[in-house]
Amino acid sequence: MLIKNEYKPQMLSRREQPKTKGCCDDNRIGMVLAVIGVAFSLLLLRGIYLNVEQGSFLRSQGDNRMVRTLNLPALRGMITDRNGATLALSAPTESLFAVPSGMDEMPSEKQLAALSEIIDVPVATIAEKLGKKNKDFLYIKRQLSQEKAEQVAALGIKGLHFEKELKRHYPMGNLFAHVIGFTNIDGKGQEGLELSREDSLSGENGAKVVLRDNKGNLVESVESERNKDPKNGSDLVLSLDQRIQTLAYEELNRAVDYHQAKAGTAIVLDAQTGEILALVNSPAYDPNDPGKAGSEQRRNRAVTDMIEPGSAMKPFTVAKALDAGKVAANERFNTLPYRLGTATVKDTHVYPNLDIRGIIQKSSNVGTSKLSAMFKPKEMYDFYHDLGVGVRMHSGFPGESAGLLRDWKKWQPIEQATMSFGYGLQLSLLQLARAYTVLTHDGVLLPVSFEKQAVAPQGKRVIKAETARKVREMMISVTEPGGTGTAGAVEGFDVGAKTGTARKLVGGRYVNNKHVGTFIGFAPAKNPRVIVAVTIDEPSAHGYYGGTVAGPVFKAVMSGSLNILGVSPTKSQPKVSADKPSA
Repeated sequence: MLIKNEYKPQMLSRREQPKTKGCCDDNRIGMVLAVIGVAFSLLLLRGIYLNVEQGSFLRSQGDNRMVRTLNLPALRGMITDRNGATLALSAPTESLFAVPSGMDEMPSEKQLAALSEIIDVPVATIAEKLGKKNKDFLYIKRQLSQEKAEQVAALGIKGLHFEKELKRHYPMGNLFAHVIGFTNIDGKGQEGLELSREDSLSGENGAKVVLRDNKGNLVESVESERNKDPKNGSDLVLSLDQRIQTLAYEELNRAVDYHQAKAGTAIVLDAQTGEILALVNSPAYDPNDPGKAGSEQRRNRAVTDMIEPGSAMKPFTVAKALDAGKVAANERFNTLPYRLGTATVKDTHVYPNLDIRGIIQKSSNVGTSKLSAMFKPKEMYDFYHDLGVGVRMHSGFPGESAGLLRDWKKWQPIEQATMSFGYGLQLSLLQLARAYTVLTHDGVLLPVSFEKQAVAPQGKRVIKAETARKVREMMISVTEPGGTGTAGAVEGFDVGAKTGTARKLVGGRYVNNKHVGTFIGFAPAKNPRVIVAVTIDEPSAHGYYGGTVAGPVFKAVMSGSLNILGVSPTKSQPKVSADKPSA
């Protein structure tokens, strides 16, 4: 079959074939490149802006998530007694923290309950902290023991971590609480010597910069100018003797309980150096858990509380008169009651006349008031001031009382009289014990110290050495038959002492049924080694006189202290018959 030409396909030459149009022409390509260029420019400008204007902020935000500066705590200085017994030390503990922002899931109820029981934190509190997803670091419980930290780790809760901290420990518990004080959870001194010696004890913490991932895990250490090693604090060696402190603590608490007293204080001083060998208060508290005690219980009454010393001041009035040559040791005085203005000066018992020794032995108000009247008010004021009344001791203990000594220009004759037997002036028991160094150190007032001394301290002369020796010898009569302080006599030793009983001043008025009983003295009397001072505050059972309530404590503490220090007896011991059968 023939095909007509008009139906035959025409064959075109290769050169004549039509051109096919591409997917993108030159205009469209240009537009795309332009858009890309603009976008790149914007990103570049944004990068420059963030780096220049927001760089510090962004870096800090990154560091908050990745870089952490670990605190390297300095080891707080150890506190020991004079013989090296440990009284305070810092030990490593584990503090539990969380990284809530990196926790993918909350612990199970069972895990939370177990954790709560171990660390003693309510489940609700733990859950609340872990739920703060915007936080990168939160303490859950600080200063866990190693045992509890291991128990927590065994729970396998992801997102919980530990860091080491130091915790203060007081091995002796209540025994040294009022002297040493305590620190807070951050290791800062809050009371006592922990507070006043904070700068030397604390040292200087170090730092270490590390990288952590978003789960809180430590990745690696980082070289940084912030890295530094900790500098440990200095150790503190106290003047106190743990053996004497224990003795004083036990005897004082026994007396406070027996006499149903409000409180009590006992102090033991080295009579030749002024070093504090023991200082205790009752009631006491545990510095390992100070939050359980109130401020009344934590107060160091021996240093902060002012008392009227009563008759414990009389030896100084006698010393002043003897030292000035106003009287002779054997001179006698009319000690019958007498009127002074509208007041009557009298003794507990009536004595027609007494010599100087008798004035001390019988504790005569009449006698000491007449000796004080031999001096002008300014002279007695200066003498009391020289003894340290109304003057801070600068012992280094926080809250130290200066005492109270009124301006002599305002004294009335009756006030000068009452001051001579311990009313109308106030001082702390430590100030009173310090004043007695004038008698024990041959007329020189010594500084007191809570720290062990390497060299003999320099004191201030108040009276002649001869006067001090005379008064010491007279004071032995107080603990001998006929004296007011026989309860403080120590077998084998000559003891010079003085009792004091004072009504308490409450709201500006003396209260008849509230007293402070005091007993203070030294031994051996001719060459004193130890001063012991005791007060019982508001005894309400079995008497209230100083000789009755404080005398037995004085005797036990003095006897034990002399024995501990190895002081040889100064009086011959009664002989035991050789014919007496042995037990």
